[in-house]
Order: sequence, then C-alpha cells, then structure tokens
Amino acid sequence: MEPFLSNFVHNVDSKGRVSVPASFRQALASRGNRDLYAMQSITRPAIEVGGPDLLERYEAQMVAADPFGETYQDLALLAYGDGAFLKFDSEGRISVTDFIRQHTGITDKIVFVGMKHFFQLWEPARFEAQRAAARARLSAPVRKSSPE
Repeated sequence: MEPFLSNFVHNVDSKGRVSVPASFRQALASRGNRDLYAMQSITRPAIEVGGPDLLERYEAQMVAADPFGETYQDLALLAYGDGAFLKFDSEGRISVTDFIRQHTGITDKIVFVGMKHFFQLWEPARFEAQRAAARARLSAPVRKSSPE
C-alpha cells in the first residue's frame, strides 16, 4: 500500500470544490478505496480522511471498550457524530462542506497533509503553526543534549 506522503496546498474553487492530490488518489486506489471517510480530528483543527479502514480503526477501539462506558460513548460520538462520507466527482474533487469548514476554518485554500495511513485537511495558517509547534517540541530534546 502506498502511504499518504507530503503536503499540498490547493485552491478551493468558487463552487466549494477542491482537487485531491493525484498521489493521494493513487494511494486510495492502491487500497481499493472508492469512498472516503472523514472525521473531525479529536485534538487538532483538521479533518482526518481515509478509506473505510480509518473508521474501522475507531470501531476496533470501541469493540475493546465497555459499550455502556464513557470511552465507548466518546469514541462513538466522535467517530459517527463527527464523521461523514465524502464523494469524489468525476474529476477527482471533493466538496468542502460546512462539516469541514466549521472545524478547520478553511476558506479559499486547503492543505492536504499525508499521515501514512490517512491524510488530513488543514487551513494553511493553522497547519503552518501546528508544524512549527511540532518541530519545536521534537527538536527541544535534541537542543538540550547538544554540546554548546
């Protein structure tokens, strides 16, 4: 299976559609995915997108939890209540719906970010801030242990 790799900035057209990067469409095709499952990220202002296997990962966590317990209820609420199926049009575009816009702040540009097994949709400025913060967190231990 091809990983979802790299990041791409694309314009949202006047009808609210955006072209999914060709390499991401190829990665989906290599998995045999024609439908996209999308979920609002639990921890970030991004939408996580993948094939049915993305939903199956959340469902596997739910199976391991007590169906009457809080963890199960939280996972179900987010996986189903904050999830949606997206459809490609004939030109490989998806619609940037209110479901996406309200959680991310996306307006006229969108960043597609590869996450190996799935990809994320970000508003460009929020993505840049998140990437800078991640780089700072990961480089802090390196800077501390480096001789000066």
